[in-house]
Amino acid sequence: MHRVRTFNKIAPAGLARLDPAAYEVGEAVTAEEGILVRSASLLDYEFPESLLAIARAGVGVNNIPLDRCSEAGIAVFSTPGANANAVKELVLCAMLLSSRDVPGAIRWVRNQAASGIEVADVVEKGKSAYAGPELYRKTLGVIGLGAIGALVANVALNMGMDVYGYDPFLSVNSALRLDRHVRVVQDINELYRKADYITAHIHYNEKTRHMIGAGAFAAMKSGARLINLARGGIVDDDALLSALDEGRVTAYVTDFPTNRLVAHPHVVAMPHLGASTPESEQNCAVMAADELRDYLENGNIRNSVNLPDVVLERSGVMRLCVLHRNIPAMLANITTLLSRDGVNVENLSNKSKGDYAYTLVDLNSEVGPAVEEDLRNLAGVIRVRAIR
Repeated sequence: MHRVRTFNKIAPAGLARLDPAAYEVGEAVTAEEGILVRSASLLDYEFPESLLAIARAGVGVNNIPLDRCSEAGIAVFSTPGANANAVKELVLCAMLLSSRDVPGAIRWVRNQAASGIEVADVVEKGKSAYAGPELYRKTLGVIGLGAIGALVANVALNMGMDVYGYDPFLSVNSALRLDRHVRVVQDINELYRKADYITAHIHYNEKTRHMIGAGAFAAMKSGARLINLARGGIVDDDALLSALDEGRVTAYVTDFPTNRLVAHPHVVAMPHLGASTPESEQNCAVMAADELRDYLENGNIRNSVNLPDVVLERSGVMRLCVLHRNIPAMLANITTLLSRDGVNVENLSNKSKGDYAYTLVDLNSEVGPAVEEDLRNLAGVIRVRAIR
């Protein structure tokens, strides 16, 4: 029986992917092998030794201590693309909000009615204060061309916009999703110079912290409108507020509000609504549960943020899952040890990611605990698991 602890409310469709006959699932589960989480912080959570994997029903993983997980041999999964359509639709809304000042217009109408004025008598005269440009034939700059960024870029083209994209880590799969009319640039400053609207879709980490700062704002086309539904920390708020005051940036729309941002008249701030649709929550929960189940039952890694993706179809009678450091001769040491003990390898897959590597070994005969212990004692091995 696998034990999975849940943090936050996980959509029932996701929980249904874990067979009750094989899984004990719930918030009160202890000594868990897996965790399903949405936004709850695990940064100070004391992981039990039994924990093998954490599946985040969403994309951002800044609520999970990745370094600590890697050192403990815990795989961390996310669900890229599961909420992409929901975020894409909100980006389109944000672009319109930044152009037409719809929130201000709504407030004005309500204020007129609250003051006793007959709204119908003043709306024609008052509407001019909320005029703004159309999106058609304007230029959109998309920073980050993953699942969300590609959808945004493609739909903007369909709306008659010119689209520039920037992504120094553009994968083959992401490139294939892009419409050929998206102009992918190698220099982000070219995007800044061209774009009337800029939307960011990148992860937050130390390298992207304040990526959009004073230098970026200085390079931007005067009057640009900025949308950030990715992570608050990628924008330097001090530099942003200065750019808004100077008129270099006309409007900023974000779902990562702070009191300082909310107080500025040219900021449209919302709660973090990007993936707040029932469809998105269901998609994320299902994808997270499937990733967790495949890892617990088969050792396969898909969409991990801290370990390499390794997927190997099951063969043989037993599988060994070896998580180890990415250092020379590890694979040779593993196979040599198995050969020494007379174990025949049926199939094998090994991949690395940064400082870590992962090896799946299918055997055509059972091995005992002594062989597993020998593997654990190899220098550089972090975790060994046998799946029968």
